[in-house]
Amino acid sequence: MSVQNASELIPPPPPLPLLALPESSKKKLYQALAEGREPVVGDYEEARIIIGQRQSSFRKDLQWFLFNKYVPSLIQDGPQCGLVALWMACHLLNPSNIVPLQMLVQTAKDCGYTEQGEMFSASDMARLAEDVCGCRVERLSGGMMGENAGIILKHLSNRQPVLVPYDEDFNHEPCLRNGHKAHWAVISGVLIGSRQGGVDSLRFSPDISLPWLQIWECKTPISFLPDGLEEVFVLAKQGKSLRYQLWNLESLAQSNNQLKEIDPQRAGDGTSYVLPSGGVQEGLAGQVLLLNTETQHS
Repeated sequence: MSVQNASELIPPPPPLPLLALPESSKKKLYQALAEGREPVVGDYEEARIIIGQRQSSFRKDLQWFLFNKYVPSLIQDGPQCGLVALWMACHLLNPSNIVPLQMLVQTAKDCGYTEQGEMFSASDMARLAEDVCGCRVERLSGGMMGENAGIILKHLSNRQPVLVPYDEDFNHEPCLRNGHKAHWAVISGVLIGSRQGGVDSLRFSPDISLPWLQIWECKTPISFLPDGLEEVFVLAKQGKSLRYQLWNLESLAQSNNQLKEIDPQRAGDGTSYVLPSGGVQEGLAGQVLLLNTETQHS
């Protein structure tokens, strides 16, 4: 056999193995996307952009009123969505006294509320917020609609944050996964569509770029809500994006109400999590937290 023929029988060498990145240097997609970007700062700047992009979907037979107080953005590292949402809410309440995220994480661990940064109990989250952030927390149960909807809207219109657990879809919006994608968001604002003539518009300022949109810019708490509410959206942030999102309140309420169980794959991955005795359903389903400054009274 010739040398040439023999060489043809020798298989080519295997490709060089790809170098595996150490776990500490791996970044999730949402962390990579956030690098080099900055959030849009201001109570209404980003909200105007979002609403403007979607203005054709808002009914023109309604009056539209917008309330919001800016919350900063923070990208989570690991299962810290609840603690990151709490950090954002605390910053809204007292921007001059920012609580370090690591303090929230360590306190939650010391109190036995979490192992990895997860928060599957709204009650534990409420206690943590009061202890570390120095705020007063009202925990609502029974969902976000009915009488609770009015309480939530009044709270948001008074520029106070709401923490909401829900199932997160691939685009961060609410979905229905029985709690398998349980996530936390902070709600800082609300967009209300009411029947014409339902409110004294003199207390609002029309937006320059969207003249059909009325903005509440007073610093004092509002003592009323528009009558004849027809459609309601909330402005939300969560720990996987720097951007605000605008969610239909009813869709968020449905997602919040059906949190029943931890993802079986997550439950069986060998990682230790802190769960209430009744699981995710007891800890999160139908519950929201209303955070108040110390001087705020209902």
